[in-house]
Amino acid sequence: MKYEEAEPNPEHLIKSIAEQGYSLESSLADLIDNSISAGATGVEIMIDMNHEPFTLFLADNGSGMSEKMLRQSMEFPSSSPDLDRDTKDLGRFGLGMKTASFSQTRSFTAISRKQGDKAYHGRTWDVDYLKKKKKWHLIVNSKKEVQDILDAYSKTSDEHLGQIKDFEANTIIVWKGLYKFEDYLEQSNRKNALKKQLNEVTVDHLSLVFHRFLERKDDPFLIRVNNKQIPAFDPFPPASSGVRATALSRRSFSEDNVKLEGFILPSRAIDEAKSGVSKWTTKKRSLTDMEGIYVYRADRVIIFGGWNGLISKGPRLQLARLRVDVGNKVDHLLHLNVSKSQITIPHDLKAGFEHYITELKIEAEREFYNRGIRRIAGDRRQSDEQVFARLASNKGTLLELNAEFPLVKALFQDLSKDQKTKLKLLIRMINTTVNKIRQTHEDGEFAACLDDQMATGLAGQIKILMQNGWTRQQIQADFIGALGLSTESLPADIFNQ
Repeated sequence: MKYEEAEPNPEHLIKSIAEQGYSLESSLADLIDNSISAGATGVEIMIDMNHEPFTLFLADNGSGMSEKMLRQSMEFPSSSPDLDRDTKDLGRFGLGMKTASFSQTRSFTAISRKQGDKAYHGRTWDVDYLKKKKKWHLIVNSKKEVQDILDAYSKTSDEHLGQIKDFEANTIIVWKGLYKFEDYLEQSNRKNALKKQLNEVTVDHLSLVFHRFLERKDDPFLIRVNNKQIPAFDPFPPASSGVRATALSRRSFSEDNVKLEGFILPSRAIDEAKSGVSKWTTKKRSLTDMEGIYVYRADRVIIFGGWNGLISKGPRLQLARLRVDVGNKVDHLLHLNVSKSQITIPHDLKAGFEHYITELKIEAEREFYNRGIRRIAGDRRQSDEQVFARLASNKGTLLELNAEFPLVKALFQDLSKDQKTKLKLLIRMINTTVNKIRQTHEDGEFAACLDDQMATGLAGQIKILMQNGWTRQQIQADFIGALGLSTESLPADIFNQ
C-alpha cells in the first residue's frame, strides 16, 4: 500500500484544538478536575499582575507525578477516552490540561513531584518554540528553570492573603502570558479586565461548579484564588429555606444510573434576588440565568442554566431547577465535549426528560403566580390531628400518612437511624397503595426512586427477605412494586449487596 507522511504542523494544530469553547473560568475548572482526580485537598490560583506577560500559577497538593507520569500527562492525548475510569475521575479525553492551557496562553509549564519526594521535574509546551522547530518538541526544563518557577510561585503566594494552612504544592501549572487579555485590550485596561475576570467571574463560577467538594465536612477541599478562599454556592438550597422538591426519579442507563430531581424555589425568591445578593443566585447571575438543568457528573457540575434545547427560558420558569446526577461511565453516550461544557441528551432518555420537565414547568408556573402546591386549607392544629394528610397536586388530591400526627412524630423520635429507614419504607408502601402511584405517576422513561439513605435501607431489607426464602420475583412484585418503584429505577447491584 502506498502512503505519505502527513504529520500535522504543531503550531497550527495546537491553535486549532485550543478553540474548544473555553473561557478563563472553564479552563481553570478543567485543571482543578485533574487536581481532584489526584486526591488534592487544596488548590491555589495566583496571578502576578505586576509585570507583563501576566503569569498565572495553579498549584495543588495532590499525589503529584513522577517524571515519567509528567511526560505522559503532556502528551496529546495522555489517555484514551474509552478507558475504564475510577468513579471519582473527572477527566475523559486526556486533553484537558493541554487544551485548557492553550486556550489562554501560548506557553505553559507543568512541574511536579510524587508526594513525599523532594525533587520536582518540569516540561514545557511553547508555541513559539514549536513554530521555530516545526517539530513536536516538548521542552525538558532544567533544574534551574524548575527552581525559578518554585521561587516565583512562592513569592506570588506569599504576597497574597488567604493561604491554605499547611499547604505544600506537589504539582504547579504555569501559564506564561495570557494572550486574550494582553493582545486585544488597551494597555490601561488589561490589568483591570483580568482582575475582574479572575476575582469576580471565575470565583463565581468555581464556587458553583465545585460546590459539593467545597461543602465536604469529612474530607475538606479548599480553593484559594489570590487573596480569597472561595465559599461554596449550592444552587439547591435546603427545604428549610422554602425550596420544594418534586419526585425523585431514576433510570438505569448503560453502565450507570441517571437520576432526576426537580426543585421549585419559593415565589419570594424573585423579590429577594432583585434586592441584591441572595441565597438563590450567585453574585454575577440572575434567577433567569440560573433556571434550568444542572448536570452533575461525579459530583462536579458540568453544565448549568438553560434547558439544553428541550424548552425555552422564560420569566415564569425562573423558579425551576432540575438536578441531574450521572456517573462518568456514560460520557460517550452523552457526547460530553472536551471543555465539559456541553452534552447531548440521548434519544433513549429524551422523552423521559421532556416528561419530567413538563411536570416541573407546571409547578414553576403555579409558584410564579403564587399558586404553588399547598396543603388543603384548614386549622393547623386540626390538620395535625389527622392520620392522613390531604395533598393537592396537579394530578388531584393525594393522601399520605401525616408525619406531623403526634403518634407518628413520637415514634420517629424514639427510633434509631436504621429503624427510621425501615419505617419510611413502610410508610411509602402505605402511601403508594392508597394512591395507586404506579398507575398515575410513572412516565415509562424515568421511574420514581428513593434517596440514597432509603436505597441503602432497601438493600438491607431485600437481603433479609432473601435470607427468609423470598425469591427475586416475589421481592420485585410484592415488595418493590408495593413501594411504587420499578427495578429499573434501582441501583443495578441492589440484589447483590
